Amino acid sequence: RRLSILDLSENGHQPMFSSDKRYVIVFNGEIYNHKELRKELALSFPFHSTSDTETILYGYIAYGSSVFAKLNGIFALAIYDTFTKELVIARDQFGVKPLYYYANGDTFLFSSEMKSFASDDQLDKTLDHSALLNYIHFLWCPGPQTPFLHVKKLPPGHLLKMNLSVGKADCVIEQFYEIPYNGNRFEQSETNLIDELEHRLYTAVERQLQSDVPVGFFLSGGLDSSAIVAMAQKVIGKKEKQVCYTIDLGRGNKNFEGFSSDLFYAEKVASALNLDLRHVLSKTPSIDDFDRMIWHLDEPQADLAPLHVLNIATQARNDGFKVLLGGAAGDDLFSGYRRHQSLHYEKILSKIPSPVYKGISKALDNFGAQYPRLRRLKKLVDTRSYDNDYRLAALFGWGDINTNKSLFSQNIAVQFENINPNDILIKALGNIPIENDPLNKMLFWDTKYFLTDHNLNYTDKLSMAVGVESRVPFLDLELVDFACRLPVEVKMKGKTTKYLLKKLMERYLPKEVIYRPKAGFAAPVREWITGSLKEEIMNRLDKEHLEATGLFNMDNISKLVKDNLEGKTDASYTILSILSISSWLKQFVK
Repeated sequence: RRLSILDLSENGHQPMFSSDKRYVIVFNGEIYNHKELRKELALSFPFHSTSDTETILYGYIAYGSSVFAKLNGIFALAIYDTFTKELVIARDQFGVKPLYYYANGDTFLFSSEMKSFASDDQLDKTLDHSALLNYIHFLWCPGPQTPFLHVKKLPPGHLLKMNLSVGKADCVIEQFYEIPYNGNRFEQSETNLIDELEHRLYTAVERQLQSDVPVGFFLSGGLDSSAIVAMAQKVIGKKEKQVCYTIDLGRGNKNFEGFSSDLFYAEKVASALNLDLRHVLSKTPSIDDFDRMIWHLDEPQADLAPLHVLNIATQARNDGFKVLLGGAAGDDLFSGYRRHQSLHYEKILSKIPSPVYKGISKALDNFGAQYPRLRRLKKLVDTRSYDNDYRLAALFGWGDINTNKSLFSQNIAVQFENINPNDILIKALGNIPIENDPLNKMLFWDTKYFLTDHNLNYTDKLSMAVGVESRVPFLDLELVDFACRLPVEVKMKGKTTKYLLKKLMERYLPKEVIYRPKAGFAAPVREWITGSLKEEIMNRLDKEHLEATGLFNMDNISKLVKDNLEGKTDASYTILSILSISSWLKQFVK
């Protein structure tokens, strides 16, 4: 079903045919530069709507598949040539919009949601065990893998071509975009870079405000979402109060699990910018809420933050908003995660002799699980056993790789003997061979995988579940190109992450918001796993329940759960990943 945002008339309906009926398109997303593209095409083609769908269609007729690289926006689309019988499907440069395909024998299926063909009894539902290991190791799975062996995610910035006259699903996949980490750096003063960032961010937000329906905002009170709202206010003006939504965990301004409360800072931003801030109360989820989340995600991602998106999107839609702008990707472009700060601490840790690390790690094993800072220190200490880029890649994982493998039954675990999930990240560095800086390598992985396969997937799926489109101004093509060329010294200065963005926002936001502690779009997972959801979780992790899948080693899982409850280890997210896989199997494989 079409979510009508640009051209609400029937002229924008889909499937949309070209005037000669040769080409037909279906399209999910928004193209923010479609008016500029339309000006180039208007002399040659008869436009009947103001829809960006029609712009893409005639752009494809004019330029072929090279048009996709020209699109600055979010898209998953398919175009069919009824004359040549060629089908092309394409996904936007950063994978904001999901796109799955199934190619097996003479069957080819494609969709933005895997559930749309998971109910097909003819579908080969053979599982990809290495993908399931990825979901436990990363809590999400880097593309193109999914839990189904024959279902893949079309990677961001890629297109797939197939000729239907052949009679079998022979696909050709081509890449039309890669995140531009190519070693090039700006040689400008810090002041000039701040001014340029302001211009680029302003332009990105201005583009993404285009809509024929009301637009609202996610506002966590973090730097990124606050920056988007501040820029939007500069575009729109202060007379019109912007409507923003924030999650209220029902705990006032109390911190949790090493994170600071968002609510306090969201209210600070609302007061400073005179916003219409609407609180969305987050209740403790039931196991049914959890199952519903997994159903919408299509994949067994281990996080409860998607429920925040669903709650906000539900309220926004009830209030009449079909579009929400958010601050996703700020951390991934400008350096905002704690793993980035590890590069600062590595300079100190590198002076410690290797044998001492083992002693520190063992000591942290005994009493570090319950304290957030000690948990992070242990992870950093443990990565010292890896070499070069593998040390960076290890910061993306959860738990020891061998321990994660041992959670599977013996006949499956043996398949993992020569598999290291981090190899996916290492191999991807071959796409940016000139880039040598460790921070930029991590940012490349963040944008290419963590952002796409985790954050963007859950944001899109859980907002679209109630008919709300989430937009990501930080992923404007020109803004991303600018971010990739910044000197790393202005991304992270010392242990100050997002340094340049923070300096820019000093012009717009209170300093206590800009330099607040890191929070993320967090949910109290550990509290729920060991507290309010404990009984329901134990029922789901029942031996009979899980052994029926034939996937897991129940003895090792039982020990993990017991150690986590007793505070001997920090395994709540790993347990959540097992629950996610179990829920996914129940709903998608049955």
